[in-house]
Amino acid sequence: MGVVDSYGPVTGEAEPPELNQWPERRVPVAGVDLLVRDLPGAAPDLPPALFVHGLGGSSLNWTALGLMLNDTIRGIAPDLPGFGRTPLSGAAGISEQAAVLVELLEREYDQPVHVFGNSMGGASSVALAALRPDLVASLTLVSPALPHPRVSASALWFTALATPRLGPAVLERSARLPFEQRFQASLAMVFGDPRSLAPEVRAAYEAELHRRDTDPWGRQATVDGARSILRSSLARPRRSLWADAAKVERPVLLIYGGRDRLVDARIRTKAQRTFPNARLLYLPQSGHVAQMEHPAEVARAFRQLIESNPTPD
Repeated sequence: MGVVDSYGPVTGEAEPPELNQWPERRVPVAGVDLLVRDLPGAAPDLPPALFVHGLGGSSLNWTALGLMLNDTIRGIAPDLPGFGRTPLSGAAGISEQAAVLVELLEREYDQPVHVFGNSMGGASSVALAALRPDLVASLTLVSPALPHPRVSASALWFTALATPRLGPAVLERSARLPFEQRFQASLAMVFGDPRSLAPEVRAAYEAELHRRDTDPWGRQATVDGARSILRSSLARPRRSLWADAAKVERPVLLIYGGRDRLVDARIRTKAQRTFPNARLLYLPQSGHVAQMEHPAEVARAFRQLIESNPTPD
């Protein structure tokens, strides 16, 4: 195991997202036409990568980081079922997402892939690597939603969302609040310091929240995801995500933010001990989405990871 040093904030150094749109296409997976975005400007002979967003997120969460790495990897970022612009198809839990990712990777690539996962997408990526290690070259996990022994405000929030009748009621009440109020609350929950965001990053995030209001499947997918996260925290040790993590022999980069209000960064010590081949990047000023807030640091740490761990055949 090793520790990757953290660096000063460079939020906004990436090109504005609106100037670097990833080409999008539809891929039939698990009974739904999955929206998939392709990393632009990457050579076809580069190692492949997969970017997996978190609960309530979308493929757009990876724009800045992907563009910083398009000289190192070629990659795809899907909108998972029930999120972004992919309709809900069945349950939207961790195991279901892992199954979708397996099918997507089998369709797209014939070699192991560098997998990036954030939050619930990090949990699904761990489940994927434990289920099908042959598909994975490395894992880069940004604030992965692994079970935490401490009761937190976010844990209580997920419990509320996962409760029948209460969860939909909470989301319905939240939806009735003025958009600006919801936007500011979301910024405060997700980012370590919203004031430091580059204007184009803030604008893109606001536009994405506006678009989510029109999704007919968003609330159900959010409830399904919250229930899945809660179930994973209650699973028996031998069937838990921690047991899956202990099986992952591929190189793992763990990234935690000191200002993360959704995943307690103190879990990073247990995470680094549990994965057999893990290194840690701790960003004291980052929140829940370090790949958006501090993409340069994340990109640098990933390059270090693969330089010291060549891609398997």
